[in-house]
Amino acid sequence: MKNVWLTRALQRVEGEYLARMGLSLPLASIALVIIADLIAGRDHFLTPGIVVAPPLAAITVTWRKTLFIGVFGLFVQAALAPYDGITDIPDHDVFFGQAFAYALVTLFSVYIAWRRETGARAFTAIASVAEAAQHALMRPPDPRVGSVRLAVRYVSAADAAQIGGDLYAVIDTPHGVRALIGDVRGKGLAAVQTSAVVLGAFREAAFDEGGLDTVARRVDTSVGRHVTTGDFITALFAQFDEPGSVELLHYGHVAPLRVSRDGAVETLDPAEPWVPLGLADLVSGGPTAWRVPMLPGDVLVLCTDGVIEARSPLDNTFYPLGERVGPLVAGAGRDLDAAVERVYEDLLRHAGGSLSDDVVLLLLSPQPEALPAHPQDPPLLGDAI
Repeated sequence: MKNVWLTRALQRVEGEYLARMGLSLPLASIALVIIADLIAGRDHFLTPGIVVAPPLAAITVTWRKTLFIGVFGLFVQAALAPYDGITDIPDHDVFFGQAFAYALVTLFSVYIAWRRETGARAFTAIASVAEAAQHALMRPPDPRVGSVRLAVRYVSAADAAQIGGDLYAVIDTPHGVRALIGDVRGKGLAAVQTSAVVLGAFREAAFDEGGLDTVARRVDTSVGRHVTTGDFITALFAQFDEPGSVELLHYGHVAPLRVSRDGAVETLDPAEPWVPLGLADLVSGGPTAWRVPMLPGDVLVLCTDGVIEARSPLDNTFYPLGERVGPLVAGAGRDLDAAVERVYEDLLRHAGGSLSDDVVLLLLSPQPEALPAHPQDPPLLGDAI
C-alpha cells in the first residue's frame, strides 16, 4: 500500500512542480534571446536561439500552450528580423528558411507535449485500476491483531502496476492469531489470481480448522484445485495460540528470524523443510509444525525472497538480513512501525536505492497485555499482495 501512496505522492509533486514552472521557462528563454540580440546590436543574428522555447514548453505545459509558445516565438523573430538586417539580404530567403525550420521544431514539440499528456493519463488510469484491485484483495493492517502487535512494509517492484506476487495475512481467530506470508512464482495478473486463491482459502480455513497443519493442507488443496498454470507458492504459517511461544509451519519459504529484546538474532530453520504450496502431489506426507519460544518484547521477522536476494550494486552481495536486523529491531516491541521502516531503509541503501523484486517485511511481536479487539471490528485485519 505504501508503494501506491508513494507513487501517487511523487506524481503530485512532479505535477505541482511543472505547474508552477508553467510558461515561465519557455518565456524566459525567449526573453533571454531578445535581450542578447538587442545587446549584440544590429547585424548580429541571434534570434535562431528562440528555437529552444517550444521544446522547453513541451515538457512543462500542455500541447496547446506549446503551440502558443511556438507562434509567439515566430512573431518575435519576425519583429526582430528588420533590426538584425535579415530582410536586407538580397536574393536570399534567410528569414523564410529560418521560419520554416522553426515551424517544424514547433510542430514536433506540440506532438511531444500531446504524447506526454496522453501517457500521463494512461499511467494514471493503470495505477487507479491496479490500486482498486489491490484494495479488493487487502485491507490496511491494524497495528494490533488480538494479542500480537505488527507492522508491515509491502513494496512492488512494478511501479506502474503496483501489484506483485508477494502476499501476507494476519488474522485473529478462535484458535489464536494466525499469520501467513508467501511468494507466488511469476508476476502480473496470473500471480494476482494465484494470490487471491491462497488468501481466500487461508481466510476461511484459519477460522474453521483447529490445527495449523490442517489450515495449510486446505490452502494447498485450494491451490491444486484452482491454480492450473503450474505456479507454486512458497509460504510460511505462524500461530500465536499459547503465551511465550509461536507455532511455525514451513512450505519452502524464507526462514523466519527471531530478534530478542537485547538484539540477539536467531534463524528459525525448520527441522523438516517442505515443498511449496502447489507441489504437494510430488511428495508424500506433509510438513511438521514446530514451536519456538516467543517472549514479550521478542520480534518475529518474516520476509519474502525479495529482501534477502536484494543485491548491492557495489559488490553484488545479497542483503545480510540476519546480520543487520538485530540493532534495527531490538527493543521495538511497541514501536514496530519505526522498526520496519529502519529495516526497509537499510535494505534500500544496500540495494542502491531501488529493488528488482517485490518485497514484504512483516514484524510480529506478542503482547499478552493487549486489549481484545472491538466486537464490531472485522476479523480480517491485514493482508496484502
